[in-house]
Amino acid sequence: MKGNQLINSIYRATEGEGVFLGRPQIFVRYQGCAVGCLNCDSKDTWDFDREMGVTTTEILERVYTEGFNGKIKNVSITGGDPLHPSHVPHVLEVASALKDRGYFINIEAAGTRVVDEIFDIVDYISFDFKTPSTGVKTPLRNIQKMNVLYPNKFQVKAVIADKADFDAVLDAYKSLCITEDSLNFPWVLTPCFNTEEQFPLQRFIDVMKWNEENGGFFRVIGQQHKWIFGPDEKQV
Repeated sequence: MKGNQLINSIYRATEGEGVFLGRPQIFVRYQGCAVGCLNCDSKDTWDFDREMGVTTTEILERVYTEGFNGKIKNVSITGGDPLHPSHVPHVLEVASALKDRGYFINIEAAGTRVVDEIFDIVDYISFDFKTPSTGVKTPLRNIQKMNVLYPNKFQVKAVIADKADFDAVLDAYKSLCITEDSLNFPWVLTPCFNTEEQFPLQRFIDVMKWNEENGGFFRVIGQQHKWIFGPDEKQV
């Protein structure tokens, strides 16, 4: 198996957002991200720190142990950015090894690239649509490609900070409806819950209201782990 790779952490937690909300799983969090979202809540994963090397064998052992000796068979590969080109060879190796051991694998994708060799292996893709508040842009062609190649195998997630974010998502959705025969994925809106912030009740109410007023095309799903543990707690 390939040499040491950049792993920030491996831990057990109940999924706190998206369509798998409430599902126990093991998170394998890669270290290193060049996407640069302004409102990222995991900026500690950005640096490509070569002192965090972990072998594939060690990852498999940790996943097994953290999952109560293999009882939990769901794994989420996240980051950082696990689809950064420098990570791809190792992610392929880890995902293949986990699949051989019967794990269900979700991968968290930043929405900036479609990596077919990884997406073909994993069971599900959580694909971001970057809103204006992130300072990053998701090309619609990426979602169009996902819709054609991976129908019913992915969700699109968008973090909503304000009305401008919601309007950007709605415009993107309407544009896709014009170009695509059908949209074969759920689109999830997540009201942002920033670090050092009190629970954003009004923002949550606003996002639900905007969605309803515009036809209710999206699922509004908050970040459960932040409600329970607070927005600053890690590995939950």
